[in-house]
Amino acid sequence: MRDAPTTPPSSSSSPVSVPSAISEPGALEIRGLCFAYPDRPEVLQEISFGVNPGRRVAVVGPNGSGKTTLLLLTCGVLKPSAGVVSVDGGRIKAGGFDPRVTYLFQSPDDQLFCPTVSDDVAFGPLNMGLPAEEVRVRVQEALETVGAEALADRPPHHLSGGEKRLVALATLLSMSPRVILLDEPTSNLDSRNRRQVINILRQAPQTLLVTSHDLEFLLEICPRVLLIDGGRVNADGPIRQVLADRTLLQAHGLEKPHSLVPHRHIGAAPHRA
Repeated sequence: MRDAPTTPPSSSSSPVSVPSAISEPGALEIRGLCFAYPDRPEVLQEISFGVNPGRRVAVVGPNGSGKTTLLLLTCGVLKPSAGVVSVDGGRIKAGGFDPRVTYLFQSPDDQLFCPTVSDDVAFGPLNMGLPAEEVRVRVQEALETVGAEALADRPPHHLSGGEKRLVALATLLSMSPRVILLDEPTSNLDSRNRRQVINILRQAPQTLLVTSHDLEFLLEICPRVLLIDGGRVNADGPIRQVLADRTLLQAHGLEKPHSLVPHRHIGAAPHRA
């Protein structure tokens, strides 16, 4: 099973093994992915893992570890120096529009640019060449899914941060993608909007790859986690097992989530006569 841990949660673990070809709808496969920016040494080195259809996988690591770069390579925004990204057994080509894979930016302001919310949500389906009636239905369904139907005619720049995040998520859902990539989807959200995003993602049928520094959020939605640092996968396994390994996390600049730390109940001081 490709979603079983392939690398034990240990700071000395070796990179994950290359998975075999995956052809099921919604399956994601990354083989030998490498990338370097012109002014930086190689950011990612021989990254390989597979995700079965409909599974949710978290990606964690310190700042600068390449998490966002991995997502941008996965959706074809960046071109790898080596390696292959495949969805449904078909290769993702850099620089093209491929509605099978959608990407949620860290900032929704980078994602919303049309005059109205409806226009933004319709942008993807229209570029897929779908008939007008199907586009209308997809827009309506996507906005209903995220609870933003009332925002349809609003200009995106008049929305709150939480509303923008929900609309940005609707722009992805309207394309009925196989794989959704999410970059810090709960950043700058209040508790109510954060909970709404969690509920949406827990019910999403798509394959999800999620990066976030909000480890408690990841514990709620992702059964599996990849820890990336130094350009490589340092751990790949059940999220509660990996994130409970204090030694591993400290070695890679992370802290153990509060919910996984044993706590003693602190009550009133004992009464002394």
